[in-house]
Amino acid sequence: MNQRVRWIRLLLIITIISGCTSIKNFTSKYSPFTTRREVVMKGEGGRVEGKGNTVDTSRLTVNSQPSTVNSQTSVQNLQPTTNNLQPTNTPQQPTTNNLQPTTSSTVNSQLSTFNSQPTTNNPPQRASLQLPQIPREFRAAWIASVANINWPSKPGLTTAEQKQEAIQLLEYLKSNNFNAVILQVRPQADALYKSNYEPWSYFLTGKQNQAPQPFYDPLQFWIDEAHERGMELHAWLNPYRAHHTSSKDISNESIVRKNPEMVYRLKEGFYWMDPSKKETQELTTKVVMDIVNRYDVDGIHFDDYFYPYPSYNGDNDFPDEKSYQEYINNNGTLSKGDWRRTSVNTLIEKVYKEIKASKSHVKFGISPFGIWRPGFPPSIKGFDQYEKLYADAKLWLNKGWIDYFTPQLYWPTSKTEQSFPVLLSWWQEENTFQRHLWPGININTDKYGRADNAEITQEIEFGRKLIPKSNGVVHWNISMLTKNPTLTKTLQEGPYKSTALVPASKWLDSIPPSHPATSMKKTGAAVELNWKPKENDVFQYILYTNFDNNWEYQILPKSTNKKILNTFKMVDGKKVELKKVIVSAIDRAGNESSPEVIEIE
Repeated sequence: MNQRVRWIRLLLIITIISGCTSIKNFTSKYSPFTTRREVVMKGEGGRVEGKGNTVDTSRLTVNSQPSTVNSQTSVQNLQPTTNNLQPTNTPQQPTTNNLQPTTSSTVNSQLSTFNSQPTTNNPPQRASLQLPQIPREFRAAWIASVANINWPSKPGLTTAEQKQEAIQLLEYLKSNNFNAVILQVRPQADALYKSNYEPWSYFLTGKQNQAPQPFYDPLQFWIDEAHERGMELHAWLNPYRAHHTSSKDISNESIVRKNPEMVYRLKEGFYWMDPSKKETQELTTKVVMDIVNRYDVDGIHFDDYFYPYPSYNGDNDFPDEKSYQEYINNNGTLSKGDWRRTSVNTLIEKVYKEIKASKSHVKFGISPFGIWRPGFPPSIKGFDQYEKLYADAKLWLNKGWIDYFTPQLYWPTSKTEQSFPVLLSWWQEENTFQRHLWPGININTDKYGRADNAEITQEIEFGRKLIPKSNGVVHWNISMLTKNPTLTKTLQEGPYKSTALVPASKWLDSIPPSHPATSMKKTGAAVELNWKPKENDVFQYILYTNFDNNWEYQILPKSTNKKILNTFKMVDGKKVELKKVIVSAIDRAGNESSPEVIEIE
């Protein structure tokens, strides 16, 4: 799409969001009132966790007409504050931080000088050398193992087949300039790795508690292969689900059998841990810290499954009355809703603090349902996660108990009551500690099942404008990308045309690493560079080359410590010489070392 057409499309979006009270011909059944199980095979919210890889696109329909936005607000200066927060055991009111309420008009002023390029960092020292500005943007995809949605494609594949599928997915991401993977490793209190606490996953081998043969550790394999390609690997866990209906086996090592007092059977066949029980909180925390301590993961990730969606239990209340009565009998004073939210809040805070105490560079991220509560901001209607899932996601963001926050904003920009830019702007207003805000996005289809690729690129561009200091999105899910070659082409030729670094997490570590110790040896028409890190927290390297006063860059994985370069190349039929090189280091928090120029004589 050329620039003129893009601007016309944006102006149309402005018109709808600012002025429409309804959108005619909008045929989507994927509304904010629809739970995941009702979307596909009675799945929940925005994600599909059914019994296979196929998405029933006939039930995911949206208006294919151009969407719009029109507004004005000054850019807000957000400062960290916790003064407006209520205690965790009381219902939370929005933290305003002296900001105006989010409306379509407040969003549109931020879009008025639209820039579709990702954020770059260019400190004075780099600027004086005129080094290229490397984009900073989190580009990730969820890879779901539950119900074998993405990987492995079915239970019981051989080790070689599982590895081959994993490599294909990683190669897809690498070749399309993604830089992170969010891999589900604990789908139902079982493990896609050698766990010290839980059985091997049914979705891996077709039999719970059976290790892959020949033996290998899938999580370690994914980490090694992702890092070799310069990508982060985030381990995704479900904190409370004990059994999913698509699993055909419950082993004696499952918590359902070993600790039945900790779980409830729901009417739809799921088993769920009781979040209020101390044993549940201790188990989930132990599982998280076992991964953090034994594996070189870059992040730990929870999704939106806290207390289960009501449809999981036939729209009946969660069956924890006995636990609540025990709490009341011990002089508890909270309402049942506040008691449940406090249980979840306690786990989130505990997990965050324990991760930081062990490995501060490991990021903790959560991807909650995209709407906190209906009416926040005022134009928003839909499912109430605060009241139904007992997830006070706003509180976690207000408190800074996460390093990145990924609300599942699976609605198109044109859907006024769940508008993508309006919701994203509201969440940013609540981002008191300025953590990374990387929304989850999902491809939409019209009533004929045709994908709206332009909507995805538009949402990426909106995010770049609304949150200029930390760009990024997470795509639900990788199959929506790999099975959509036109979207892949659109991303590759558009927003993901160049490689990008993950934005730095300065609150974790703001001190740049030392530049690598680099040596050079010139042999004929080639230069051999060798380098090694001066510190052990290096994650990547940047190789800058200067041909005839024109700098270029390459992002290299940590495993690369040698490069052989030609001393000249042909540009437009002209021979240009290699003049200078720089090798810089990127640490685990995303900081880049200062440049040290090596002159090529």
